[in-house]
Amino acid sequence: MTALNRTIDPGLNAAEVAERISRGQRNDLPPRSGRTTADIVRANVFTRINAILAALLVCVLATGSWINGAFGLLIIANSAIGIIQELRAKKTLDSLAVVGEARPRIRRDGVARELAREEIVLDDLIEVGPGDQIVVDGVVVEADYLEVDESLLTGESDPEPKAPGSEVLSGSFAVSGTGSYRATKVGSASYAAQLTAEAAKFTLVRSELTQGINQILKVITWVLVPVGAATIWVQLSHAGDDWRRAVLAMAGALVPMVPEGLILLTAVAFALGVVRLGQRKCLVQELPAIEGLARVDVVCADKTGTLTENGMTYGELRLAEGVVAAEVEQGLRQLAASDPRPNASMQAVAAVFAPASEPWAVLAKAPFTSAKKWSGATFVGPDGAAVSWVIGAPDVLAAAGSATASEAEQIASSGLRVLLVGTAQHPVDDPDAPGAVTPKALVVLNQRVRPDAADSLAFFAEQGVALKVISGDNAASVGAVTRSLGVVSDYAVDARTLPADPVAFAETVERTDVFGRVTPHQKRAMVGALQQHGHTVAMTGDGVNDVLALKDADLGVAMGSGSPATRAVAKIVLLDDRFATLPYVVAEGRRVIGNIERVANLFLTKTIYSALLALLVVLWRVPFPYLPIHITITGWFTIGIPAFLLSLAPNNERARPGFVERVLRLGVPAGVIVATVTFVTYLLVLPGPGAGEAAMRQATTATLAGMIVAATWVLAVVARPYQWWKVALVVVSGLAYLLIFSWPLTRELFLLDVGDSRAMATGLLAGAIGAVLIELAWWGAGLAFKEPRVFWKPRVEEI
Repeated sequence: MTALNRTIDPGLNAAEVAERISRGQRNDLPPRSGRTTADIVRANVFTRINAILAALLVCVLATGSWINGAFGLLIIANSAIGIIQELRAKKTLDSLAVVGEARPRIRRDGVARELAREEIVLDDLIEVGPGDQIVVDGVVVEADYLEVDESLLTGESDPEPKAPGSEVLSGSFAVSGTGSYRATKVGSASYAAQLTAEAAKFTLVRSELTQGINQILKVITWVLVPVGAATIWVQLSHAGDDWRRAVLAMAGALVPMVPEGLILLTAVAFALGVVRLGQRKCLVQELPAIEGLARVDVVCADKTGTLTENGMTYGELRLAEGVVAAEVEQGLRQLAASDPRPNASMQAVAAVFAPASEPWAVLAKAPFTSAKKWSGATFVGPDGAAVSWVIGAPDVLAAAGSATASEAEQIASSGLRVLLVGTAQHPVDDPDAPGAVTPKALVVLNQRVRPDAADSLAFFAEQGVALKVISGDNAASVGAVTRSLGVVSDYAVDARTLPADPVAFAETVERTDVFGRVTPHQKRAMVGALQQHGHTVAMTGDGVNDVLALKDADLGVAMGSGSPATRAVAKIVLLDDRFATLPYVVAEGRRVIGNIERVANLFLTKTIYSALLALLVVLWRVPFPYLPIHITITGWFTIGIPAFLLSLAPNNERARPGFVERVLRLGVPAGVIVATVTFVTYLLVLPGPGAGEAAMRQATTATLAGMIVAATWVLAVVARPYQWWKVALVVVSGLAYLLIFSWPLTRELFLLDVGDSRAMATGLLAGAIGAVLIELAWWGAGLAFKEPRVFWKPRVEEI
């Protein structure tokens, strides 16, 4: 490792910066939220579903029947709602990303200032310290024991020492020491253009939910083409010269097969989730993180900055026997003066023992790292002799079983943080450093447990989410803090005693809740071990020692005040630093995913009964019973409006694998039942050849009534477990159809005729039978797949 060159490079001057900006050599990055407004509009307007509906709309309008073209409003509604919600999400993400993103320190004209990443120009000099991300590619100019972790890029587990002239790549981060590097690649030429811009990108990448919906849509597309073609052929053969009737019947058969609302509500639910979390100062940097929230069953939490508040305060100094306070205070002041980027512990010490005004000459330094748990410096002492002062974990520096080690362990068991300060046998840059350490004193620091931590951990326990506290601190101290929270087990394991065998390691991690003295690579291994046991793991942290685990976790959650590297790799950033926000985050994920699965049942049922009904009509070669307007009003209160309201409801059920399978369990039998009931009703009330338009309209009305009764009961089943507002939703839907069928104005508007009481009775009875069969299918699926069936649920308070 190379000591800092004392000739300070001033960096670029104002004229040089302006020249590079004029040449376009600026670190321009893509939009923070990934898509521009124009991209969002195009993505929501020019969709496959809108294209199908638009083609059918043109055909219907060509017949001159404007009322039957009412389904065309879906094109406007789908596009408008999707655009509005995505733009809201984009605005939220853009504003939060500005707050949450790293601001590198750029030295110009000899002065270092924090600037936005976009303000970096080619050849800028960028300062780095522990936890800082390398934001553009460059070459090291100054290095004061600088070490950079490149494992996210290369997989190399050990930090790389960097000397002047060494190359650094964006995406890596400094773990110890300080230095500066000159930007050699900016904008699209730098790896940062892909890495850091992706951090806040609003995209719906592949996930189990989207894959499941795409599978459903793929099957529907294959069914739609042959059934649609057969329907057109049959309807044209029946219509004779009345091509208008054939076109309307064809549209009436095809429109309901298109699950137009499923994709819309999925996009809206995700976007609304981003907005709602944004209101709680929670930045969702990847949209699929919403789905990850719903599936989390293990939360791995770092102690410092997560369960305890950021920063520490000085408590007391406990001198070793025979040591005078002045000697220790002088050593602490010299250590503080030699550390240009002190960590939280050293900041607390320096707040009381100010850096020496006359610092000793430094021969060597050893910056703090989470792996070795100590830092120090070798000085030229007042007597001209070399002396090495070190400060760090007592259980690392003190001799095992010594009085100092025992006293430190006793203090730590009360939840306080303890540091040992002493003189080392070897220079701090010696390979065998520190060697035997002569204890001078124990420095006791206070760390305050977050007042809302206990409630947050209690929420996870109630929701069946396991908590693992994995900290680099002393195991006794970590155990004391977790015991005070009253949620996790009393037993804290020192990670240095964990077995090396991967299988035994994974089993220990599985059955243990609290770990101390965990290294960064052990944190990463713990996350991997839990994932191998089938868990969906969320990792929370704020320090550079958490970066690797955050990156590998299914859901990385960083604190807003954490190091730039942790914020860059996390999928979610809690900008207000409140661990208590995490229960809201998990609850929002469950609400989104649980409700999408719920409403998917409605849309899949509609698609199945529509396709099956069209197929039955083709096989029996009879006129299609409905016009497009009848399909439109059926969707209003059995699917559209109820699905939208159900998608917004609280839902605390943890998401499980098998989305498509569970949706098919109800969607297929319910769709078959509705289609069968509808078609049997149609055959029973269908007038003979030569019947007039009025008789055909009465048969259509009776058949429609039967289908609506059965479809409304599907809604009643999907809405369970009931709460008062869900019961009201089902009742209001039923009353709305009662009004449509009984009010002369709506009957005339929607082309209905209830004049044949026998046909209407047949339709209503068939619908009631269908409702009973759907109820039996719901209970039967519960028994067959061993899923509990809850009919009524007490009011659940939204978190």
